[in-house]
Parts: sequence; C-alpha cells; structure tokens
Amino acid sequence: MNHLNDMALFVEVAKAKSFRRAAVAAGVPNSTLSRRISELEKAIGLRLLHRTTRKLELTEAGQLYYARSKRIVDEARLVHEQLGEMLEHPGGLLRVSLPVDFATLYLAPIIVDFARHYPGITFEFDLTPRRVDLVTEPFDVAIRMGALEDSGLIARLIGKHSRYLYASPAYVETSGEPMTPGELAKHACICVPRSLTWTLQRGTETVEVDVNGRFTLNSVGMMSALAVNHQGIALVPEKIVATDLAAGRLQRVLPDWQGSSVSIYAVTETRLIPAKTQRFIEFLSAKLM
Repeated sequence: MNHLNDMALFVEVAKAKSFRRAAVAAGVPNSTLSRRISELEKAIGLRLLHRTTRKLELTEAGQLYYARSKRIVDEARLVHEQLGEMLEHPGGLLRVSLPVDFATLYLAPIIVDFARHYPGITFEFDLTPRRVDLVTEPFDVAIRMGALEDSGLIARLIGKHSRYLYASPAYVETSGEPMTPGELAKHACICVPRSLTWTLQRGTETVEVDVNGRFTLNSVGMMSALAVNHQGIALVPEKIVATDLAAGRLQRVLPDWQGSSVSIYAVTETRLIPAKTQRFIEFLSAKLM
C-alpha cells in the first residue's frame, strides 16, 4: 500500500470534513476514498476519524496525524509540481474565500480570464462576509481587503485601490457640491459603522473630517447603490463604481481629494502552496497592482 498517497487522501478528508467533498477534490470515487482511509487506519492501528450519519470529526490521534501529515503532503506535492507539467498546466479544485462586493462588482471578469488561461482548474468560491479560518477550513487562499490582524498566516499584498468621493448628479443638483472637505459635515454622507471620520489627502496635505448621514453600512456595493439613488456622498474604491461613473449615474465630488487607499491581500495558511494557488495569486496581483 502506498501510505503517502493514502496520507494525502486523509489530508483531503480532514480538510473537507466530508468524504464526498474530499472525493471530488481528490478525483477518486467516494467508495474508494472510504476504503483507502479504512486501510490506512488499519495499517496505523488507530482510529483517525469519528464517522456518524451527520458529520465527520477527527479523533485525537487523527488531529495529531493531520498536523504532521499535512506538511509532508504539501512538501511532496510541491516537489512533484516543480518537476512536472503542473507548473505549466496546473489543475485541480481551487477553493477561494472572496469579499462579496469586490468579487461581484470587480473580480468576476478577472477570474473568468484566469479560468480561460488554466482550463484544468475548477473553482469553489465562498462569498460570505465572515473571515474564514484557513487553518481549520478547506480553503486554499482568502482574498481580503483592508487592515489584517496578526494571525500567523502568510499575507501577500496583491493590490491597492484608491478611494474617492462620489455622488449622483441629482444629489449634487439638489444639495449642492461641497467645495472644501470641511463642507462635507453639512452633507449626507454614506459611512462605515463606527468610522464617522474621513481622512482625505490632496498631495502632501491631509485633513480629517467628521461626517454623518442617515446610512451607515459595511458593504461598498450598497454604498455605491445608495449614492446612485441620490442618498448622499460615498467614499468608495474607484474600481467599484467605474460602470456607474462611465454611465453618468455618479460623479466625482471634491475631485482634488482622495481617501486612504485600500490594500488587497492574498492570505494562505502556509508558504507551501500548490501551483494552482500560486498562479491564481500571481494572476490577480498582475491585474490589481
């Protein structure tokens, strides 16, 4: 029995916590996967998984075996990829966590372009707002925006997006156009919760402005939609509103000023990443930087 191959299958099962999802990722039948894991347990002499009809959990021995075997499997996979065609033609299932608005409004065509370049890769995207746990959940990479907490994960800066002030022509006609940052205090501003101070820059000059409005929310897509619907001034990344700007649904206000840029990161659990993940990160970075 090839214990390294079985170890790799066990790592897929442990990450997915599901024989069915692991079988899809590994490209083997579900029945074969179950049999191989059972044979591995017999060879080791310890139960690695608790199996019930509702869920799959690692035993204490399984947790230890997963922690040790994952690094071995990652290193073995990298050796094979570096020596083989996988570097030129990576394949397999790529699991990615993406920011909802940024992915929907901007990343989608870039991802389509990447998929066209690498037809051997299939995709599973998670667009929930939560920050997934890359250690315990089966994701290859997470794309994250803004400041990162110190988590021990590997973060690569892949882009920065400038933020500007936007409002609809109808809002400007009705409420007037601010001529200085200080005048924003008299306008309806669409804000992020608990962040009612905007820091604006013009060249080397920086000012902080206290703002307020009826809407506070944590979605840049919704912010731009509210601005399009004449509800006030939004401070959002230029890339998010490009279509509305080109169509005349939004216009820049205080065009000499901009907000602090938003950093975009690709975050992985380890530096030992397979070719499919490496190519995805490189492709996004080339488009976003």
